[in-house]
Amino acid sequence: MSRTIFHIRHGLTDWNVVGRLQGAQDIPLNGVGRAQAGANGLALARHLAAIDRDPASFRWVASPLWRARETMERVRRAVGLPAICHDLERDLREVGYGRFEGMTHAEIEKADPAAMDGLRNDKWHYRPPGGESYVMLCERVARWWATTDGDMVIVSHGGTFRALRLAIENNRDPALAVYQVPQDRIFRWQDARGAWL
Repeated sequence: MSRTIFHIRHGLTDWNVVGRLQGAQDIPLNGVGRAQAGANGLALARHLAAIDRDPASFRWVASPLWRARETMERVRRAVGLPAICHDLERDLREVGYGRFEGMTHAEIEKADPAAMDGLRNDKWHYRPPGGESYVMLCERVARWWATTDGDMVIVSHGGTFRALRLAIENNRDPALAVYQVPQDRIFRWQDARGAWL
């Protein structure tokens, strides 16, 4: 079955600016992030109009973390839909960094150099204390993806986007774990082929 999937990463937060690992922490968007979310919504509205698609014909689903939910609400308003009428999916939350949440890489390096080596050298398999490895993140996202059908607009996180690329495209590039995911762009999959709008 042919599917069209759009993905939008949540807008910028103050923790993004200073490089703090957010994970499951409920950090709000900052002013730039709110503007990014609105601009992504307008860009999606233009694209959907150009391809003659009704925004209401998509399933809209977001991570339950506030930065993703607020982004989703702003995007939906921009395309002319009610802000809060969308699904929340726990499996789309960001990778869990455990006791390293709220820390920068420099702070982790100072507190636990061996842990920073693990994060730096094998991001797929390293599991922070009390957190998740990227392998674990990919497994939960793939389980959720296997239950879905139809066209969707997804708002989530950088780590979740990387896991979706593995689930949808079977992208096994080791560099995917550190792929930079912009907060001011929209990614579209048409079936298993993905590209930035």
